[in-house]
Amino acid sequence: MSEEPQQDPSVWEVRLGIYATERQAEQVKEQITRLLCPDPDHASPCPVPWSIRVLHGSDLDDEDPYPELIEQARAERLS
Repeated sequence: MSEEPQQDPSVWEVRLGIYATERQAEQVKEQITRLLCPDPDHASPCPVPWSIRVLHGSDLDDEDPYPELIEQARAERLS
């Protein structure tokens, strides 16, 4: 038996882990911001409220949130 999708809006978090320098992470943040709000000069509020921030891995609550990402980065450097 499948659940019915939630009908009322609520807060959702979409996490994205990237292996990057701080500068690269900020650039990705800017690109995502432009995807979410392509017209920054529109009248407020945005049709879909959103928020974005960049956190270093050491600032996350999880002790090791992206072990597969670190392993992938190591493998890429060795090849």
